[in-house]
Amino acid sequence: MNVLIVEDEELAVRKLTKLLHEIEPSLVVLGSMASIDETVLWLQTNRASSQPEPDLIFMDIELADGQSFEIFERVDVFSTVVFTTSYDEYALQAFKVSSIDYLLKPVQREDLQRSLKKFHDLTTRHQAEPSASTLPVNLENVLRAWQNQQQPKTYRKRFLVRQGQRLLSVEVSEIAYFFTDERFSFFRSYSGQKFLVDYTLDELADALDPELFFRVSRSLIVTHQAVEQMQPYFGNRLALTLRPPLDKEALVSREKVSDFKKWMGK
Repeated sequence: MNVLIVEDEELAVRKLTKLLHEIEPSLVVLGSMASIDETVLWLQTNRASSQPEPDLIFMDIELADGQSFEIFERVDVFSTVVFTTSYDEYALQAFKVSSIDYLLKPVQREDLQRSLKKFHDLTTRHQAEPSASTLPVNLENVLRAWQNQQQPKTYRKRFLVRQGQRLLSVEVSEIAYFFTDERFSFFRSYSGQKFLVDYTLDELADALDPELFFRVSRSLIVTHQAVEQMQPYFGNRLALTLRPPLDKEALVSREKVSDFKKWMGK
């Protein structure tokens, strides 16, 4: 198996190379690249000379000249990729939804063994099923996930609504809750005014700050301040008394009760 290492820390390169040879003595490290530019040039030169692609690339995310994701924007990468990073595991949960593996630095032997086993399992599967790709790489999704981790999500701060012939800009701090009524979406302000909004509750749930708003059911999103009382209700649900009042039952879905209680206690 041929491996390429993309890593700008010399000590990390030496340690990873040593571990790789200990686990698989026949493994060949084709080289180590310390930057985006160097990696892109190596891949292009290697391909131009009709050399085989690396079977596996271990790639640090943060390089001296930027994030290694830029490599994929500048040159096609046909090898299986395992990312290495110093970021903690919590920040990398998004990577688990894709099939790319990752290693936390400093790289541990058992984690490296896991990655190599995963690669060999994929290779075996490809040999048994030629139509199955050995590349568990959806780089577009991973890049988007990483960017979402790096860039804090912004939430709606206000809504433009119609009142008669006028348009009003209403700050989210003035909104008590959102709800649906006959397939239309509305919000009610703390002053008791009701306004139609041109968004579904799914869209609103994604656009609103989860620290301030909680979707208690398919038809209702509330704020802390709008909840005046909570009472047990049939079916392990909760019945809410809202202010200003909602002209129908305000119920917390059974599957959301536990999370709702935690949210209310923050």
